[in-house]
Parts: sequence; C-alpha cells; structure tokens
Amino acid sequence: MSDKGKKIFLALSIVVPFLIYCVYYYGMMVKNAPYKFAEFESLTFKYGEGDSLVNQYDSKTRSYQYLNDRDSLIKKQVKLTKDDLLFLHRKAVEYGFWDFPSDLTVAEGAGGARGPRYYLEYKYKRKSKKVTFDVNYNGNPKLKDAVRGLIETVDKTINTAEDRGKK
Repeated sequence: MSDKGKKIFLALSIVVPFLIYCVYYYGMMVKNAPYKFAEFESLTFKYGEGDSLVNQYDSKTRSYQYLNDRDSLIKKQVKLTKDDLLFLHRKAVEYGFWDFPSDLTVAEGAGGARGPRYYLEYKYKRKSKKVTFDVNYNGNPKLKDAVRGLIETVDKTINTAEDRGKK
C-alpha cells in the first residue's frame, strides 16, 4: 500500500468516526441542556438589608419595586425586552451561574453585620436555579466575584430598561 493510501485509510478508519461521534455526543448534550433560552420563563431579582428583601423585580409580572433615597417605596412596571433577557441568560452562562451553590450567605451569629442580601432566580420550563448571596460572604473569592458580577449586570439591565421606559 502506498503512503497516500495509508493516510486515506487512517483518516477513514479513525478520524472520521471520531468526528462523527463528537458531533453526535455534543449535539445531544446541547439538545438536552436543562438551561436553554428557548425554555426561559422568568427572572426574579430581590435585594435588601438582612432578611427584608424589599427591592424586587419579576420579569414575568414586570413589577419592580424599590426604596428610593428618601425611603419611599416606588412601584413601577418595567419591561425587559427579549434581547435583555437573552443578554442576561448569556451572562449567567458566562459567569457559570448554574454551578453556583444555592446558599452563599453568612450565618446570623457569624461575627459582624450581614450587610446587603441578594436573591436571584432564573426559571425555565424544566428547571430553575436560585442563589441567595450576602455581600459579606467569606467563601471562595472567585465565586464571590462571579456572583457579584452577575448581580451587577442584572441590576444594570433592569435600571437601563427602567430608563428606557421613562422616555
């Protein structure tokens, strides 16, 4: 057998089946992924001091309430566009939200004040993911930065949508 024939045989018997297997395997993984934007239903974001999560947003009902600088409770309807929700879904994927532990809080008696607390929930048809996060969380710094980054992104997106609604 010539050199060219050996290379063709090698490609046909090893490389091509491996590529077909990879396409099949990863295609099934993507198809059966539990957190797909096509199945996205709603986003819930809450924050406040301690256990009083007065500031809230729910993308399903579009209700947004928050305390302003004069401690008055403001209630509004804020609509996140499909592009906003897709952006937030992709940011959650980028930050690894699906791998976060659900409880990133500080115990009540664990030295000092707890500080602000955040609650973030992404709901899908087949699954949902909830994370509760205290700013004073003492765990893994990379995890803390990732959670903080995602929360800042969600907050910014909601505020941008609110400003868009004013115009």
